[in-house]
Amino acid sequence: MRSIVIWAVLGTAVTVPIIASAFSPYLAWRDPIYILAGFAGIIGMCLLLMQPLLAGRWLPGLSPVTSRHWHRWCGLALIAAIVTHVTGLWITSPPDVVDALLFVSATPFSAWGVIAMWTGFAAALMGVLRQRLRLRFLVWRLGHVTLAIATILGSVAHALLIEGTMEIITKIALCGLVILASVGTLARLRVWEVRRR
Repeated sequence: MRSIVIWAVLGTAVTVPIIASAFSPYLAWRDPIYILAGFAGIIGMCLLLMQPLLAGRWLPGLSPVTSRHWHRWCGLALIAAIVTHVTGLWITSPPDVVDALLFVSATPFSAWGVIAMWTGFAAALMGVLRQRLRLRFLVWRLGHVTLAIATILGSVAHALLIEGTMEIITKIALCGLVILASVGTLARLRVWEVRRR
């Protein structure tokens, strides 16, 4: 019963914001590419909730090996969502994307989005190249977690500052769950400990 409740809550947490966004008045008269870019960002936030839950092995029915496996695939899906989000915005409004990348945009949420994008790429790269980097496990883990935290905080700030497609209540709830899951996982895994798990 507990497992069913946890999966049901998680399913609700990731589907309700997407459904609510589909009814947003901001979608009226928007190009399909712009809409795709917006929903890629929303899906990215949902995947960002999954990442700490998988890393912390919170989800019932998944073994540690399976959780780690899905954490990697979810990370790659997150990168794909980010790339789709930015590419779609580039196609619809290149000057805005250039300003954001150069940190000269007049909108504060742009800088947070760019920071989250680059730290997300770096965290994923560390995950993919873990064996080739030949770093001590503690160094690798602290580096990966630090980049992940920066990605989460940047993404949450980016989402909360935007007045756009996402419905405000579900957006705040999703961002709150992302932070809560991340803090819980950091406490559970004690990433600062030297002992390898």
